[in-house]
Amino acid sequence: MLYRRQTLRTPHGPLETPVLFPVRNIGKRSSDNTPRYVDRIPEFNTAMVNARSIRERGSQWERIREGVSLREEMDVPESTIVFADSGGFDFKTESVDTTPEKTLQTQEVIDADIYGTVDVPLSRENRSAQNDCYVRENVDRAIEASEVHDGEALLFASLHGYDPEKIRNGIQYLETHGDFDGYALGSLVPIRTDYKKVISLILSARRSTDKHLHVYGLGGLVYQPLLLYLGVDSFDSTAFIRSAGKRNYLLPGFGGEELGNIEEMEYLPCSCPICGSQRLDQIREERDLLTRHNLWALAVELRKFRYMAEAEEDIEGYLELRFRGNEVTARAFEIAKQQIRRLT
Repeated sequence: MLYRRQTLRTPHGPLETPVLFPVRNIGKRSSDNTPRYVDRIPEFNTAMVNARSIRERGSQWERIREGVSLREEMDVPESTIVFADSGGFDFKTESVDTTPEKTLQTQEVIDADIYGTVDVPLSRENRSAQNDCYVRENVDRAIEASEVHDGEALLFASLHGYDPEKIRNGIQYLETHGDFDGYALGSLVPIRTDYKKVISLILSARRSTDKHLHVYGLGGLVYQPLLLYLGVDSFDSTAFIRSAGKRNYLLPGFGGEELGNIEEMEYLPCSCPICGSQRLDQIREERDLLTRHNLWALAVELRKFRYMAEAEEDIEGYLELRFRGNEVTARAFEIAKQQIRRLT
């Protein structure tokens, strides 16, 4: 097992890892579906935001430039630790309308603790040559960002590649030619069902550096235990929002269930502050309550793994039990276990 606990020093204070960065939709039209969670779920004093979306939201951007803090806009404490990615996912459908320097300036204005470099995600539909071009361009943009970055915020190079060797070579090149506090591995969401490939890419990154390793977009219930087992330090997720939008109820150890399939119960089985005090019919009616429960479910998944590790329990036995109800995820864990044992 490669699981590890560390402390990440940020401008807004120390952050104990591994940790989840819930994605905040601030700057998007759907920003109102991210409920308040900082200071209500103790370990989630974190937020992932899209720097480009904030910059493109005219009135909001003007307020921030005039002195209103991003944390005020999000209605969170000033101690909240913010990871601002470049908004690279937007570039799947739009042209790159920023530069590394412009993005750094945006991240600085919103007072982010962690900057993600400008990146264009890969696609399974692209030709290999096109993806290879994106890989090189993303590395070049990261180097350019490193050359102009001089603040206290941490700089994570956003890294992509569908070949473990490309990931390894990319990190080695970035280590030689740039100065980064960590690496953020992207383009995994489109291939998330190909567990063997995803695992090999993450392990290639983990083997290539001892610095902080973030994985974009895979922090849901299914992937979270695997990421922890593989030594990932942080991850982000929109699963709690997306699932609530589909009226899907997340439960650690079991995955999700549509509320429409649950009819006879008066109270749901979770003991989080939402389910412990609200009836099923209330949660069914208010998406905000379901969103808040789903985020608690992600917190509990993380707590369970941490407890097993701190108690020095059999993590592999726990994960075998955790995944045995699903043939696909059970096989994914076996693949991860075999690859890690070859490394250690």
